[in-house]
Amino acid sequence: MKRFFFLFIIICCNQLINAQYTEIINSKRPGFSESPYSIGTDVFQFETGLFYRTSNNETILSRPNTIGGELFFRYGKFFEKLEVNAKVAYQRDEILNNASEANTTISGISELTIGAKYLIYEQKYTDKSKEIRSWKKRIAFDKKRLIPSVGAYVGVNTNFLSDGFKENELSIKGAVLLQNDFSDRFVLLTNLIADKILSDSNEYSYIATITYAINYKWSYFIENQGIFKKTYSPKFHFGTGAAFLLSNNLQLDASVRTNFFDDYSFLYSSIGVAWRLDKHSDEIIQKKSPKTQINNRRKKGNFFSRLLKKN
Repeated sequence: MKRFFFLFIIICCNQLINAQYTEIINSKRPGFSESPYSIGTDVFQFETGLFYRTSNNETILSRPNTIGGELFFRYGKFFEKLEVNAKVAYQRDEILNNASEANTTISGISELTIGAKYLIYEQKYTDKSKEIRSWKKRIAFDKKRLIPSVGAYVGVNTNFLSDGFKENELSIKGAVLLQNDFSDRFVLLTNLIADKILSDSNEYSYIATITYAINYKWSYFIENQGIFKKTYSPKFHFGTGAAFLLSNNLQLDASVRTNFFDDYSFLYSSIGVAWRLDKHSDEIIQKKSPKTQINNRRKKGNFFSRLLKKN
């Protein structure tokens, strides 16, 4: 029974060591893709930014200029692998009627999505830094890194939007989130997304993001996004940007993106910040083992035993 108990303690500690929590902030920004990993329990994270989009789309109703802001809130609770989140966006669009050449503007809440993600499978890698017998084995590529960690996301696109941005009804958003850690610095994120499910304007997309950490403070990314709708031809966007770690809980970022293979062009730029309130703690690790607690009791004794020792 004692052996089983100690084995249980070791397993629990190992789960905490492999938890989703990291010492530095784990932000979704500045790219559009998302990691399958959560931020860890008892962590509040706010990711916000300002964006500007301009295009020369010559359809009957086009939106040549858009400016706005967005807030992405993330919270970890109950399980290390589970995260709940919410995204809200506010924007101001300039609408051009190419038939009458009249310009109008609309503004308000353009997006309000509430969802959750869960890490289904976490890939484990061999620590080859401890390999001292063979230099080739120490620098050899770990084939396990070709198999990604897998997460799932499910969200609801609410209809609590401003006039001009409202949809006919609520819709569902789902995604498969993949992450390949090819090295400690080089990471590939792949998202397969089905958005606005159960609505007439449903769309499917993919996002592939390559991130490289230059050093402890700086990292940059390149990203490709493909969007597919029934009523429109496929759209392909390409973006790049960089992030700077100001502190363990604060990150600054900037990005720019454009499109190719379309009959029009657009430019999207964004600056933002990510900040977390870290209340995470590993309580099990802090607890002493039963054997240590028994020894401490024997050394310290209780109130009455200390009185008896004095006599």
